[in-house]
Amino acid sequence: MKQGFPIAAPGMRIGILGGSFDPAHEGHAHITHQAIRHFGLDRVWWMLSPGNPLKARGPAPMALRIAQARRIIPDPRVDITDLETRLGTRYTAETLSRLLPLYRGVQFVWLMGADNLVQFDRWDNWQEIMRMVPVGVLARPGSRLAGKCARAARIFDAHRLPAEQSHRLPLAQPPAWCFVDMPMSDLSSSAIRARGDWRGTA
Repeated sequence: MKQGFPIAAPGMRIGILGGSFDPAHEGHAHITHQAIRHFGLDRVWWMLSPGNPLKARGPAPMALRIAQARRIIPDPRVDITDLETRLGTRYTAETLSRLLPLYRGVQFVWLMGADNLVQFDRWDNWQEIMRMVPVGVLARPGSRLAGKCARAARIFDAHRLPAEQSHRLPLAQPPAWCFVDMPMSDLSSSAIRARGDWRGTA
């Protein structure tokens, strides 16, 4: 494996939680632990993006965001990564197309909150993402109903795994996705920035 890339063995079940993490907070840790439990994951990779193409404002420097993420979740099952920077990619579909061949035999699951499912159909090549890896969706405050009614959810409704079978998701043949409810956390990075609790500068 390339230097600086997380280590994973064939057969492992690994969730990928992508985002700017600007900053990482307890809500991210909460959704991570829920994903491990609901989807039977061995590990979760937090994939910190160089920048979200859907956001006009750039994030804080990568080193600061990584340091904050490690403070928030010192769980040995969680790897904090800058894979997109290392791969030179910016869009999720492109990242996965480069990443999957490097980890043959690993059972990946793309993780997202239900709020992201609402706008998932705006992502670059989003249907290709659905066909590359199973997708695990976890409900967040105010987004349960909207997530279940999202355009992406309607288009791929026939490929939805019942919540009571969520542990089967990592082994499901894509396209496959599962929506699970979880205890709510209303923390958000934007709210933390608005309060002035995250300066995001060196």
